[in-house]
Amino acid sequence: MSMLTPPGMGGKYRITGDKYPRMRRPRRRGRLVLALVASVAALGLVGWGTLQLIGIFTGNDDEASAAGPKADCATKASPSASASTSASASASHYPKPAQITVNVFNATPRAGLAKKTADELKKRGFKIGDVGNASAEFDKKVKGAGLLVGRTSAVGTSLPVLGTQLGGAETRADGRKGADVDLVIGTGFKSLTAKAAADKALAALGNPQPAPSSSKKAC
Repeated sequence: MSMLTPPGMGGKYRITGDKYPRMRRPRRRGRLVLALVASVAALGLVGWGTLQLIGIFTGNDDEASAAGPKADCATKASPSASASTSASASASHYPKPAQITVNVFNATPRAGLAKKTADELKKRGFKIGDVGNASAEFDKKVKGAGLLVGRTSAVGTSLPVLGTQLGGAETRADGRKGADVDLVIGTGFKSLTAKAAADKALAALGNPQPAPSSSKKAC
């Protein structure tokens, strides 16, 4: 062992020559990476600030802000006009009560109900066709207030008008050719809708409210 070797140290620390081994601390690469990231972030921030200053002095921000609302106003069109047109078109296809012929049939055990109901519908402006007992297909088989039956095209025209006179009535289409419609009185029937309420429902059906228009910014 060399005289330069400290007591108790051997192996790789054994000194065989006349110089001590160099014992350097390991390099801390983490600090270098952190410093590099911070530098890049600082350069990016400086570049972004420079672009903002250039935009302010050249007036690009003003042009963009001025163009924004104009473009927004141009794209926001009020649908009130189209909604009103659609409402008028939908109201025009509903016939008046005087244009609807109603056959009234009684599917309950209560006598005289068909005639009484037909007389009231006549007072309200409807034309009355056949009046009597329901056929075997419906007799004592209609559980609700009533059943409104007509041809397929009547489902969106005559039947909704007749439906304003009897709340809760079921609607059904069949293969008939004529334009007349049937009111089959069910076991749950008590009376027709009160005339004031029926008139209000009929007016709402003929004049549906247009959808509310969207708000529009001033340009």
